[in-house]
Amino acid sequence: MNSSKYVLLVEYDGTHYHGFQWQAGLPTIQDELEKAVKKFCGWSSRVMAAGRTDAGVHAKGQVAGFRAKPGLSPTTLVKALNYYLPGDITVKTANIANDDFNVRGDALSREYHYYILNRNMPSPFTRRFALFVPKMLNIEVMNEACQLIQGEHDFISFTSSLDTKSTTRYVYEAKVGKKEDFVIFRMIANSFLPHQVRHTLGLLLRLGLGKIDSRDFHDIMEARSLGLASPVAPPHGLCLMKVNYPESLGALVN
Repeated sequence: MNSSKYVLLVEYDGTHYHGFQWQAGLPTIQDELEKAVKKFCGWSSRVMAAGRTDAGVHAKGQVAGFRAKPGLSPTTLVKALNYYLPGDITVKTANIANDDFNVRGDALSREYHYYILNRNMPSPFTRRFALFVPKMLNIEVMNEACQLIQGEHDFISFTSSLDTKSTTRYVYEAKVGKKEDFVIFRMIANSFLPHQVRHTLGLLLRLGLGKIDSRDFHDIMEARSLGLASPVAPPHGLCLMKVNYPESLGALVN
């Protein structure tokens, strides 16, 4: 059967999902997208993503691809999929892709943000999307530690499970900033180990709260011991913001 490849830019509130990837008997983003594609297109198609976000993690710039019957209008595709999707998942844009386009393999980097509400009282409006930390964080010392993790390193201390032969990753940027009551941790890397951003943020929080010092952070990183960087920050503050592709593919996902 003839088919074409389509690429979607998707955002979602991951609160009620067990991550992106399909799991038997559990609600996932992939399952909802595949059900919507089947309802609209009339056939089953595997929907692949650029980043397999964990349970409870959100996305504003997830990229997903699938095959379906040729000749579908991107505009129609967006409207139809959003009609069938639940309200906490939205397709922002759609495009027709070349057959050799690989949403995961062609990605150059992924960008994640972790949001922290850093003030003396919580907010009901941010509790699903930001971690509440009432004690003021030392952003300066956190950013000093961020310098240590930039570049190519073995990040085995920042993951709790191994699903790959290599634990070496290249971090293009790691930075902590502040906007009003929010402290925002930004991290861009070629790819990430399981829970790497949350392990990193968990250790940075300990540093920012004065529970460890910069030497401790350095020693934990250099120890190269599985899961040593802890605790793992909760998932609800984490959001996949953007997946970066070569310039030739940029128009597909923007």
